Amino acid sequence: MRAAILISVWALSPATAYALEADAVVGTWRLVTATRKIVDTGETVDAYGGPKPNGWLNYDKDGRMMVICSYEGRERPVANDKMTDEDRIKLHKSFFAYAGTYKIEGDKVIHNIDTSWNEAWTGTSQVRNIEYKDSVVTLTTAPFKFNLDGKMSVITLIWEKYPRS
Repeated sequence: MRAAILISVWALSPATAYALEADAVVGTWRLVTATRKIVDTGETVDAYGGPKPNGWLNYDKDGRMMVICSYEGRERPVANDKMTDEDRIKLHKSFFAYAGTYKIEGDKVIHNIDTSWNEAWTGTSQVRNIEYKDSVVTLTTAPFKFNLDGKMSVITLIWEKYPRS
């Protein structure tokens, strides 16, 4: 009887997030939202220019991954051949992309970067906490100095499976 009650409680309890198995992450993911928690103040703000940044993440079954993200509200230069250095700086600061291999270890995903928009990242590893619930993957960084203002921050990225099933 006690076992039946415990099973009933477990079955009726809300679904909880859990770490992904390596094959569950395979596919294309669309960025839904990106928030940034500033460690010193606890304030949470939009991480990439606004509530709707544009981003895509792909994990392949061969162990390769790619990610590309652009901030919301990026300014469009007049034309490629008319861009100023200031235009290029703004574009660089409001975009990131990298590719490499990945592996999942418990509740962490490790991206080993072999190509990046920023050569400072090439040859490094980016480690994220990873959770999965209802076709949504949440990636969270460890605290780090945010590139635009140097404030210690934690970024939380919410990705939804594409196409949504």
